[in-house]
Amino acid sequence: MRKVTTYLYLLIFSTMIALPVLAQNNFSGRITDSDDGKPLPGASVRAGDIRGTSSDANGAFTLRNVSANVSFLEISYVGYETQKISLTQSGEVLDVKLHKNTFQADEVIISATRINDKAGMAYTNVRAEAIEKQNLGQDLPVLLNFTPSLVSTSDAGGGVGYTGIRIRGSDASRINVTVNGIPYNDAESQGVFWVNMPDFASSVSSIQIQRGVGTSTNGAGAFGASVNVSTNAFRKEAYAELNNSFGSFNTFKNTLKVGSGLLKDKFTVDARLSRVSSDGFVDRASSELHSYYLSGAYFGKKSFVRVNVFSGKERTYQAWNGVPEAKLRGDQADIQAYIDRNELSEKDSENLLKSGDRTYNSYTYKNEVDNYRQDHYQLVSSHSFTDKWTLNLNAFLVRGLGHYEQYRTQAKYSDYNLPDVIMGSDTLKRTDLIRRRWLDNYFYGSTFSLDFNSFKKLTASIGGGLNEYDGDHYGQIIWARNAGNIENEHQYYLNKGKKTDFNIYGKLYYQFTSKINAFADLQYRKVGYTLNGVDNDLVNLAFNQNYNFLNPKAGFTYQLMDESSLYASYSIGNREPNRDDFTSSSADLFPKGEMMQNVEAGFRTQRGIWAASANYYLMHYKNQLVLTGQINDVGSATRVNVPKSYRTGVELEGAVAISKKLKWNVNVTFSQNKIQNFTEYIIDYDTYEYRTVDHGKSNISFSPNVISGSQLTFSPHQNLEIALLSKYVGKQYLDNTSDETRKLDAYFTNDIRLSWTLKPAWLREISVNLLVNNIFNELYESNGYTYGYYPEKTQNQPNPGLIQENFYFPQAGTNFLVGVNFKF
Repeated sequence: MRKVTTYLYLLIFSTMIALPVLAQNNFSGRITDSDDGKPLPGASVRAGDIRGTSSDANGAFTLRNVSANVSFLEISYVGYETQKISLTQSGEVLDVKLHKNTFQADEVIISATRINDKAGMAYTNVRAEAIEKQNLGQDLPVLLNFTPSLVSTSDAGGGVGYTGIRIRGSDASRINVTVNGIPYNDAESQGVFWVNMPDFASSVSSIQIQRGVGTSTNGAGAFGASVNVSTNAFRKEAYAELNNSFGSFNTFKNTLKVGSGLLKDKFTVDARLSRVSSDGFVDRASSELHSYYLSGAYFGKKSFVRVNVFSGKERTYQAWNGVPEAKLRGDQADIQAYIDRNELSEKDSENLLKSGDRTYNSYTYKNEVDNYRQDHYQLVSSHSFTDKWTLNLNAFLVRGLGHYEQYRTQAKYSDYNLPDVIMGSDTLKRTDLIRRRWLDNYFYGSTFSLDFNSFKKLTASIGGGLNEYDGDHYGQIIWARNAGNIENEHQYYLNKGKKTDFNIYGKLYYQFTSKINAFADLQYRKVGYTLNGVDNDLVNLAFNQNYNFLNPKAGFTYQLMDESSLYASYSIGNREPNRDDFTSSSADLFPKGEMMQNVEAGFRTQRGIWAASANYYLMHYKNQLVLTGQINDVGSATRVNVPKSYRTGVELEGAVAISKKLKWNVNVTFSQNKIQNFTEYIIDYDTYEYRTVDHGKSNISFSPNVISGSQLTFSPHQNLEIALLSKYVGKQYLDNTSDETRKLDAYFTNDIRLSWTLKPAWLREISVNLLVNNIFNELYESNGYTYGYYPEKTQNQPNPGLIQENFYFPQAGTNFLVGVNFKF
C-alpha cells in the first residue's frame, strides 16, 4: 500500500508540473501608503486561490504567467484596508495606494505571533471562508483534517465531543495553541481540550498552523506545531446570521450570530450563541454542548481596545476506554478469553457480548459523564506611538470548574480513604460506589509585544508574557451501596498545583538585498511548577520544579525569481514535563525536560495555473518522554526520557486551477519517526519484576510514514460548489516497539461536500451545505492504546505467556450532515 501511495502522489505532482501554462498574463506594480507615498514592503498580493506574491523593500511586485481566469488582484497589508483591483490587460503596471485603517487593529495584534513567506518555516493559513463550508457541528480538529501532516481523532467516532489532533505525529500536549495570541493549552497537562470550545469555529476569522518549533509565541512549548487562532474580525455593517444543521447520530447544531456594525465610527459589538448535541457513533457517547461568544471593541485614531468573553459548557458521556481488539475483530473465542482474564461481571459481560463490534462502550452507568465549564475573559489592546512603533498589550483570565462521574463496582474502602464497614459479624472491605473527580482552576496573565516597522528593510518585535495557573484536584464519594458512616460528598483526595510561566522574546526580519531576507528570533522562558497534596491513588505529592529555557531560531529566504524561492531555518525548542509525568514518576524515573533541534528547508514555486512547494524537516529530540512499559509503585504507566529520537520527512503541497470551474489542492507527507535505541519493559506479576526487550531503532508510536489530503472542487455554477475531500493515513503503531500486532491499519477516506448559495432580494444570503462523510464506508480506527504483562503463574498455567491488550477507537462509517445558513 505504501509503495502504491508513494507512486500515486509522485504522479500527481508530476502531472501538476507538466500541465501546460494556459495563460501568459503578466502584471506588476508598486504598493504605497496613500497618505505619504512611502512603500509598503511585504504587502500580500493574491491572484485567485492559486497564485500570490509579496512586495519587495520598495513596495514593488511582479506576477508573471497569471491564468486568464483571474480577473482581479487582492492586495492587503496589516493595518491597511484590503483592495481588490480589476485586471484589464497583460503587462499592466499598477499603482496601488492603500489606506490606513484603524479598524484593522485586530490584524496588528496577532501579527507578532504569525509568520509569512519570509520566515523560512512551514505553515498553513486557513481562512474563515474555508472553515464555514465544513462547519456543520464537528469540532475544529475535524475541520482542519485536510491540512498538511495532520491527523484528527474522535473518541465518539463522529467528530463531536472529545476530539484531538496530531501534527507530524506530535500529540496535543506538544502543540502550542493560542487564541488571539493568548495561550490556550491546559497549563498542567499541556494538552488542548477542544470539547471546552464547542462551535468555536463559528467565531474564527482565521487560523495559522506552524509546523515544527515555529516562531516564538506565548504559552506551552511548541514541540510539533503551533495553532494560532484569531477570533477578531472587523465588520463595518450590522449583520445577523442563523445557522442550523442536523445529521447522522442525531447530531444538531444551532447557532445565532449578531453584530452591530460600526457605531459612531468607534465601536462594534459581536455576539454568538451556540448549541451542539449528538448521540455519537459509539454507544452512549453522547454530547450536549453549549457556548457563547461576546466581543466589544473601541477604535480610536491611534488606540484600539477589544474585550472578548466566551464560554463553553460540555456534558459528554465517557467513551474513553475504546474497544478491545477481540471485540473489534468479532472473534467470539477471544472475547470470552478477554472476559475471563479481566474477570468481568455478568452485566459487563452481557454488554460486551451484545454490543456492536465497532460501537461497544464499556461504560453502562447512566450518568458516566464528563461535566465541565470553562469561561474566558480577554482584554486585547493596541496603541500606535508613531507610524513605525506599535505596542500591543493584553490580559486574560480563564476560569474552569467541573468533574467527571463514574460508577465503580466492588471498590476497596481503603482505596478511598475509608474504614471498612462492619455489618453484624461481617466486615465489608468492598462496596459499589459513585465517585466524582473535580478540577477547579484559574489561569490568568498578560502578553505584550512592541513592534517596529521601518517600511524599508527592517521589521522587529519584542514580546512576551507572564501567566499563572492555580488549580485544585479533588475527589468525592457521592454514594456508596454500603455507606456505613461515610459523610455526604466524602472527599478522599486533594492536591493543589501552581504553575508560573514567563517568557520574553525578540525577533527581527532584515531584507539584505532584493533577493535575500533573513530572520533571527530568541526566546527566554522560565517555568516554575509546584504540586502538593494527595493524588487520587492516595499517594503523597510534593514537587517543586523550575526550568530555564533558551530557544534560538534563525533562517533566511532567497528569491530565485519572481515565481520561486528557497528557504531554510534552524530552531531549538525546550519543553518541561507535564503533570502526569510528575505524578506517575518514581525516584529512579524522575522526568527531565525535553529538547528539540528543528531544521526546515524548502522550495516554493508558482507558474500559470499551478503552485507547488516542498518542505524538508528534521526534528531531533534529546530526552523525549515516551512510554516504555514501566510503571510506578501504584501501577500507573510512566513516561521515560529516551536519549535520542527524531522525526524527518518531506511535505509536498500542490494546487492547480485546471479550469475556471475545476480546482485541485493536494498535500502529502512522507516521513520516518524513530527512537534510536528503544527498550521495552514488561511487568511480570508473578515476580513483580520487569522483563526487557531491546528493539533497537524503532518507530515512534502514532507516527504514520505517509499522510495525505486532497480537495478537488468543481463549480458548475458561480453559486454551486461540489468537492471531493480525500484523506490517507498510513499505519500507526500503538506503542514504540514496531510490533505489527499492535498497530492501527492504514486508512483512506473520502467525503463529498456540496455548497449552494442563493442571494435573494429580501436576504443577504442563504447557503445550503451538505457533507457526506466516508462515502465508501471505510472501516477504520484513528486512535488506540496498548499494554502488556505476564500474569501470575497458576497450577493450570505454570508458564503463562505474554498478555497484550490492544484497544481501538473506531470511526463512523458513511454518515451525513446538512446545514442551512441565513445571513441577514
